[in-house]
Amino acid sequence: MTFTFEMMNQEQAEDIAYNWHYDGEYSFYDMEADEDDLAEFLDSGTRGDSVFAVLKEDELIGFFSINKVGPDICDIGLGLRPDLTGKGMGLEFLNSGIDFVQSRFNPVKITLSVATFNQRAIKTYRRIGFKDIETFMQDTNGSTFEFLKMGFEC
Repeated sequence: MTFTFEMMNQEQAEDIAYNWHYDGEYSFYDMEADEDDLAEFLDSGTRGDSVFAVLKEDELIGFFSINKVGPDICDIGLGLRPDLTGKGMGLEFLNSGIDFVQSRFNPVKITLSVATFNQRAIKTYRRIGFKDIETFMQDTNGSTFEFLKMGFEC
């Protein structure tokens, strides 16, 4: 399966923000769950050149946000379309994203943060080679949640 990465446009951002709704505890990841995150995601100026739409055969299937946090470190955020989660696509999606980050930014290390309840994602990240760095508490979605910061050596 081949994925294409392109700068996210406003139509794609609005599709994700308003139409992507995850089931059960994963609704935590709905863009509308946090007003500040939603506003940031919908603002093309804030998104700038750091948020990419991921397409498969011209169909929007996910997104990657990439932020340089040091000269050799990229911090990523990602999302797979809700109807595609839990179907074994995560490894390929994440591998393609890592390849894209490496080819575009050439980092030494890639980091990400994930809510600790999301063991499905954590398992996928570990299978790719991400290692646990630390846990931390973060205010989001109207409360405070525990997150796991993970790192991948390129």
